[in-house]
Amino acid sequence: MSDRVLLVEDEPSLARGLVDYLAHAGYDVRHVRRGDAALAAVRDLRPDVMVLDIMLPGRSGLDVLRDVRAAGIAVPVLMLTAKGDIVDRVHGLELGADDYVPKPFSVHELLARVRALVRRARRETRPVPDALVLGPVRFDFRSLTASGPAAAELTPHDVLVLRVLAGRPGEVVSRLDIIEDVCGLDSDATLRTVDNHIVALRRAIGDDPKRPHFLHTVRGEGYRLRLPGA
Repeated sequence: MSDRVLLVEDEPSLARGLVDYLAHAGYDVRHVRRGDAALAAVRDLRPDVMVLDIMLPGRSGLDVLRDVRAAGIAVPVLMLTAKGDIVDRVHGLELGADDYVPKPFSVHELLARVRALVRRARRETRPVPDALVLGPVRFDFRSLTASGPAAAELTPHDVLVLRVLAGRPGEVVSRLDIIEDVCGLDSDATLRTVDNHIVALRRAIGDDPKRPHFLHTVRGEGYRLRLPGA
């Protein structure tokens, strides 16, 4: 089944272009042009992501967002804001928006952010253990700390990287996914940053990078965590 996107946008040419582009990317897209029709559309469609403009007839995007969150609906929301309008961006984030794109924007960027929100929502439904023991180190994912004879040099970001992998045991997790989970889509972190975290983790748990037991490199793809006993 295709992921569902609800687009709430009143500008006809922009809406047509976004509907076509998102549909071509494989999404099931529904478009409504009025803010006062958005909440009913959310309840009917149950979208995986809502792309919501702020300036709308009938009801503003900020009011729509307020209504959606007041109704207890946790759909990820990507706001479309006016370029340079910091007040609307901040207000939207405070009301529960998950991300924003200022107009004018690249459709490639919008698609990347939609995909990121879908991935994030899926990851948040995966259970992550409160703690994990690898070799001589115990990792506490609630406090983002590590304890053990070789854990003193580990940072909270090192532990966060392991937490991402622990949420998807046995799966190959790309370095881009790790960056997004640990630092956010707008982070300046590089792929090399992830590699450095893996080096620190391997050093602490005594994992030989040439013959790893726990943290495996999948060339050209990312990293995979093998749990103890697996």
